[in-house]
Amino acid sequence: MTLEMNQSYKRFLQVCLLCLSLSVSGLTQAQSRGLPDFVELAEKQSPSVVNISTVQNNRGKATNNGIPMDPSDPAYEIFRRFFPQAPGNGQPQQENRSLGSGFIITADGYVMTNAHVIDGADEVTVKLLDKREFRAKVVGADKRTDVALLKIEANGLPAVKLGDSAALKPGEWVVAIGSPFGFEHSVTAGIVSAKGRALPQENYVPFIQTDVAINPGNSGGPLFNLRGEVVGINSQIFSRSGGFMGISFAIPIDLAMDIQQQLRTRGRASHGRMGVSIQEVNREMAEAFGLPKAGGALVNSVEPNGPAARAGIEPGDVIIKFDGKPITASSDLPRMVGAMKPGAKAQAELWRKGQVRTVTVTIGEFQDDKVASTKQPGRGVGEATNSRLGIAVSDLSAEQKQQMRLNAGILVVDIRPGSRVDLRPGDIILAVTAKGDTQDVRSVQQFNQLIAQMDGKAPATLLIRRSNVQIFVPIPQVQSAQPSLR
Repeated sequence: MTLEMNQSYKRFLQVCLLCLSLSVSGLTQAQSRGLPDFVELAEKQSPSVVNISTVQNNRGKATNNGIPMDPSDPAYEIFRRFFPQAPGNGQPQQENRSLGSGFIITADGYVMTNAHVIDGADEVTVKLLDKREFRAKVVGADKRTDVALLKIEANGLPAVKLGDSAALKPGEWVVAIGSPFGFEHSVTAGIVSAKGRALPQENYVPFIQTDVAINPGNSGGPLFNLRGEVVGINSQIFSRSGGFMGISFAIPIDLAMDIQQQLRTRGRASHGRMGVSIQEVNREMAEAFGLPKAGGALVNSVEPNGPAARAGIEPGDVIIKFDGKPITASSDLPRMVGAMKPGAKAQAELWRKGQVRTVTVTIGEFQDDKVASTKQPGRGVGEATNSRLGIAVSDLSAEQKQQMRLNAGILVVDIRPGSRVDLRPGDIILAVTAKGDTQDVRSVQQFNQLIAQMDGKAPATLLIRRSNVQIFVPIPQVQSAQPSLR
């Protein structure tokens, strides 16, 4: 090997060694940044996490092999003779144990968990990491936010540190400690997937979405950031199997602590209300109402003499701002209103018939939910078919209008094959909106004229009443009538 070749070979080896060194150094730094050590966090915070078990007494009638046995029943003697009584039957049954998690927030024994963990419980037991067990008193529970506060008689307990859930960012590492399937003080880790998630029937909580493994038994347990601070309460998972599938949801600790303070001082939590039902505004609806872009909360109906009605809000209004904050999605509004104290005043900015209006709403307080009747109205008179929408409609009789407390509207009798409108038999069409103009529907003849006058390319919207609930149904395009040969 010549001298020049020898020097070139040495330089080549030096370059290779340098590249290998940089690669190893970069990998080590990446691992250090991306894979934190959770050991210290788990050791320090586990003593503040508790296991919660509950017992519910079944107070049904005494049973004999599952058959109710009432001595006054004529069949009692027959069943007594021919069906032997199982041991322990004839007495109210106990058990129905459930397991969940929680965490200590004060050294003198206040514990937080989920409301659904202790719902219906006659006995609640809190078990600590050192195996001590305490009978807990339920201070209060709020089903709307799924937050519950317990109290155990103990002192000098290890309490958690509270963090700032508003400061969380998607991609940030978080850790859960709880009792999945009864395996106490299990530690799982993941990242924040998203913030401010709205879930069906859960309008009052802007959930933190994570990919931390959460399973039955984790409910009520804490979600920690890497500083060992509680930033959320693990509450729900999205699953098709009943087990973890990579999507879990936690209640922000900022919201939870506000609720627990109300539970501690009053035994219950209050939530603001406006007395409206709302829905999302999509692109077609935005065009129909003349909005410059999709967004806001479309008001379907207004409770008579409720806070919104007294402020002058009407069905068909789109609430685009509330208390100075823009409403990007309709789910924003319930959270904003629910967080306000009853009696507080807030400015609501509305879009109505192409103009922006501002009203002042005095916030009311939520009471127990009312169950709406689902009775469907019968057919009216003067049935006719609207070929453009593919529906059969009829006028409402005076008796039907009086029964349903309506001044206007027509009844949807049938849906023809090929119809592209999301209507159902029994729906009541109350109004038609197109290009920002809303017309009440008072007869089948008038309704057909309104549809016939529409621009085929312009979106339109129908205000309907379905099972005592008012909603808007978009019509993306009303097709123009085609001439036919006869």
